[in-house]
Amino acid sequence: MNRQLLLAILPLAVAETLIWAALYYAFPALLPVWESDLGWSRGDIAGAFTASLVITGLAAPRAGRIIDRGNSKAMFLAAVLAGAVLLMLLSMVRELWQFWAVWIAIGIVNAACLYEACFAIITVKLGSRAKQGITIVTLVAGFAGTVSFPSAYLLTEMLGWRGAIQVFAGVTVLVSLPLAWLGLGQLEKMREPTAPQEEQRQAGRAALRLPAFWFIGAAFGITGLVHGMIISHIRPIMDDRGIEVGLAVLIASMIGPMQVLGRLAMVAVQNRVSTYGTALLAFCGMALGLSALLGANMAPWLALAFVLPYGAAYGVNSIVRPVLTAEFLGRAGFGVIAGMLAVPYVLGNAAGPVLAAWIWEYAGYDLVLTLSIVLICCGLVSLMAARSARPA
Repeated sequence: MNRQLLLAILPLAVAETLIWAALYYAFPALLPVWESDLGWSRGDIAGAFTASLVITGLAAPRAGRIIDRGNSKAMFLAAVLAGAVLLMLLSMVRELWQFWAVWIAIGIVNAACLYEACFAIITVKLGSRAKQGITIVTLVAGFAGTVSFPSAYLLTEMLGWRGAIQVFAGVTVLVSLPLAWLGLGQLEKMREPTAPQEEQRQAGRAALRLPAFWFIGAAFGITGLVHGMIISHIRPIMDDRGIEVGLAVLIASMIGPMQVLGRLAMVAVQNRVSTYGTALLAFCGMALGLSALLGANMAPWLALAFVLPYGAAYGVNSIVRPVLTAEFLGRAGFGVIAGMLAVPYVLGNAAGPVLAAWIWEYAGYDLVLTLSIVLICCGLVSLMAARSARPA
């Protein structure tokens, strides 16, 4: 990998790590604290995150069109700056409607600066070299949860949750913003020639007529739904399994490193296993990990067995999703195509927290985990259908 690519991707990768830690993982990390401190129900709090993710999904195609038009740097940097401002506002909320309003606004911001936008920018700029760039970003940003869960826990102990959020806001504006500016500037110098804008628009419209587009959307939309159900409730699920709080925080924090481990394993075998084959293994790994977590109420050590296959598999999914999209549907109009495919993924991720809260309220976390396993199996079938239906 050449020096110019590393100079572009490494700053962007660190920025993505901190952005994810502050604007996404802060929610599951602080959910139990908000529930006890603010006196709102878990469903009301989770609903704000769901609304945020819905807005992210709905805004994703618009972000993709901006990327295809060549305005990605300004969009991304404005989103990071706005994210820092919104975190400061979050630290000041007193009423439930204020909490909801801030998270809805964060949803707009996230459409322009989380993985979907970042990977679309890398794919548009680097073309055939995009897989290398995406892999580096995900290897580094896989530690976002590892950064967020322990730091939120420790900062809350020292400063309270409001102080913890303010620290996250400061890191976003003082560290993430300059790193993103540096990385995107370098990336702009490496841009490969792209199709004319009219051809890109036509490619986006044509994708909607392809069965493979819908099967890909369903497969990865399911992974978004399942991950939303699990990650937003990971602390309460661990409590329900009888896992003591210190070990629960450790397990939640290890999901990130396991994602990195899975991505490193993928890099090691990428010349021997196709992207499609890797994706199949990733779906199986998620199902295996969830099965271990389901059994952890009878054997608590299985909670540790959950984190390796689940974290590794979900980490690999983050890479194979944009790469498979480009392989199955082409790179013309990739920004808008990726934006449209982000809708089922992000909406699934959005529905997950509230769906899990509803199921927990009426039937407990055993049913949440059982349903998650069934859904992942359905996603596996949809992925196989997408390969069969891809254009010749």
